[in-house]
Amino acid sequence: MPEWPEHVMWWHVYPLGFVGAPIRDGVDPDAEPSHRLDRLHPWLDHVIELGLNGLLLGPVFAAETHGYDTVDHFRIDPRLGDDADFDRLVGAARERGIRILLDGVFNHVGRAHPAFRAQTEDGPQLFRGRWVDGRFEADVFEGHDALVALDHSSPAVVDLVVDVMCHWLERGIDGWRLDAAYAVPSAFWAEVLPRVRERFPDAWFLGEVIHGEAARIVRESTIDSLTQYELWQGIWHGIADGNLFELGHAIERHDELLRVFVPQTFVGNHDVTRIASAVGADLVPHALAVLFTVAGTPSVYAGDEFGWTAVKEDRLGGDDAVRPEFPAGPDEAQADARVLEAHRSLIALRRRKPWLWRAHTDVIELANAAVALRTATGDDAVVVTLNIGDEPVSLPAADARTIVAGDGTLAAGRVELGARGWAVLEA
Repeated sequence: MPEWPEHVMWWHVYPLGFVGAPIRDGVDPDAEPSHRLDRLHPWLDHVIELGLNGLLLGPVFAAETHGYDTVDHFRIDPRLGDDADFDRLVGAARERGIRILLDGVFNHVGRAHPAFRAQTEDGPQLFRGRWVDGRFEADVFEGHDALVALDHSSPAVVDLVVDVMCHWLERGIDGWRLDAAYAVPSAFWAEVLPRVRERFPDAWFLGEVIHGEAARIVRESTIDSLTQYELWQGIWHGIADGNLFELGHAIERHDELLRVFVPQTFVGNHDVTRIASAVGADLVPHALAVLFTVAGTPSVYAGDEFGWTAVKEDRLGGDDAVRPEFPAGPDEAQADARVLEAHRSLIALRRRKPWLWRAHTDVIELANAAVALRTATGDDAVVVTLNIGDEPVSLPAADARTIVAGDGTLAAGRVELGARGWAVLEA
């Protein structure tokens, strides 16, 4: 694995929503380009100002609706622009030292994909399914009839994915997020990724895995990192439900993964309810304190730094609220000042202590509504103290000497927190 992921923290963007592109109505994958991708440029300095240095982009390739129904992996979605728009974005990011990760949807494609429409019984097979009375009945992804599954046992699919990955790495990106990686056989990735690494040894590969045996998947697939949904769930459930034992358990499980790989960590993304809606704005800093002090490659979902709220719903269009259009620039964004400052201070702490990327975290003291965590290496340590209850608490400082973020007070080796207070300390 390359070394640069140890120092990257991502700003995660869903481009089609961000630029205000149509998602369902009036979408024509073959339309003339609408040059919306440039709307990201005024936000790149915001990424740097936050202390981040990576741009994790959702789907940017030609698609039928939401972007995860790709029809051409080699063409920028005309709702976003064209190759020239993409090249300008890559160049602007490079000028600022910002890495770029693209979202590769390689488990399935949209039904309008030319290869699917042209498929015949005698032609090359790219898709998983069966011929019945001269008609191809395609397997689909998780019951979504519009998403037809690729046949990952086919050498032609291996070649296609290798070609797509190398094409865009050649164009200047740094790696790939592998959408729905949990639905793809590990043997497929183990065949694809070494071929890509032969040409691009510094490329990094992040697999979206919602469930399953993470360590085994990494070993068998050769994927560098996986999305850490178990920790995400432990953070927001632990806080929202007033049961920090769930958080403590998730952290212990998280530490076990470090023997094999460093997960990608988050408290928000394009598929989940925003953290401010999940736990309440006053407890968002508590979630961030965990995110930026435990091991992992962290990401911030665009808008979460402002304390934006939105709830994901299980219906058509249920993702729209968490994938909104953004204003022209960060100065026009409505922000919760406390949430924004918590992001800045905790990201700055993470920048000062790059060893946190793979450091183990010990649970020092734990109750339903309060917890003290200590992450350390050598003679350096970071201590997180959280109170999600309505009564003051006193927690051990665990030899930390200075409060660097939050609103607690330190005396006689104890951290005093008010109702719903939090503090991060360093040795």
